[in-house]
Amino acid sequence: MRKPVIVGNWKMNKTPSEARVLLEEIKALDLDSSVEAGFCVPAIDLLVAQEVLEGTNINYGAENMYFEESGAFTGEISPLMLKDVKAKYVIIGHSERREYFKECDCLVNKKVKSALAHDLVPILCVGETLEEREENKHEAKVKDQLTKNLKDVSEADVEKVIIAYEPIWAIGTGKTASAEDADSMCGFIRNFIKESYCENASEKIRIQYGGSMKPSNVKELLAKENIDGGLIGGASLKASDFEQLVNFKK
Repeated sequence: MRKPVIVGNWKMNKTPSEARVLLEEIKALDLDSSVEAGFCVPAIDLLVAQEVLEGTNINYGAENMYFEESGAFTGEISPLMLKDVKAKYVIIGHSERREYFKECDCLVNKKVKSALAHDLVPILCVGETLEEREENKHEAKVKDQLTKNLKDVSEADVEKVIIAYEPIWAIGTGKTASAEDADSMCGFIRNFIKESYCENASEKIRIQYGGSMKPSNVKELLAKENIDGGLIGGASLKASDFEQLVNFKK
């Protein structure tokens, strides 16, 4: 049985002082321990997360990292830096990184392998644009991303990856991804893992929905067979919303 996993992606929000206030508020909540809960925060907030969340069952991680351990890479953070602050997750290949910062599949693949080599849990994001969806190229796009992003990742390691399906076409377009749309694509991803690795790996790997999961639709989405959780944007910035997401079983 796959453990549901709800992870907030703060994006470029929350100063360290603001992060402390929100995390203290969340720390005081009664969250369902049968659901894995965590946050991926801006690098500047990681020390605050470590301090506030130490000793709790709330995990935390980074929104990005470089694949090298150290060196002349101004502005980047390394896997060793993340391990030192006891981060668990790192988001890799988010659609915003791919679009705004021109991250290619080759770079994403290096980051995934580096994260795994350093015992970090990569949250690998994949998804298609509106144009690709309308041209019925969505499955081909996601298959291509998965093929390139998981290149040379072993069967033992792929089970440790969390894959987040992002329907880019439904973000800020006025179009909505239904629970059926989301489950269909998460099922496609699971089948890709089965065909590329084995059935055991496909049953173990957790696949999140990276669209607009919120208190009003969380139960419908997580009732689906292939959706194991959510990579949460705006709803992770409000303690009450995050509480409802993690406590979706109640």
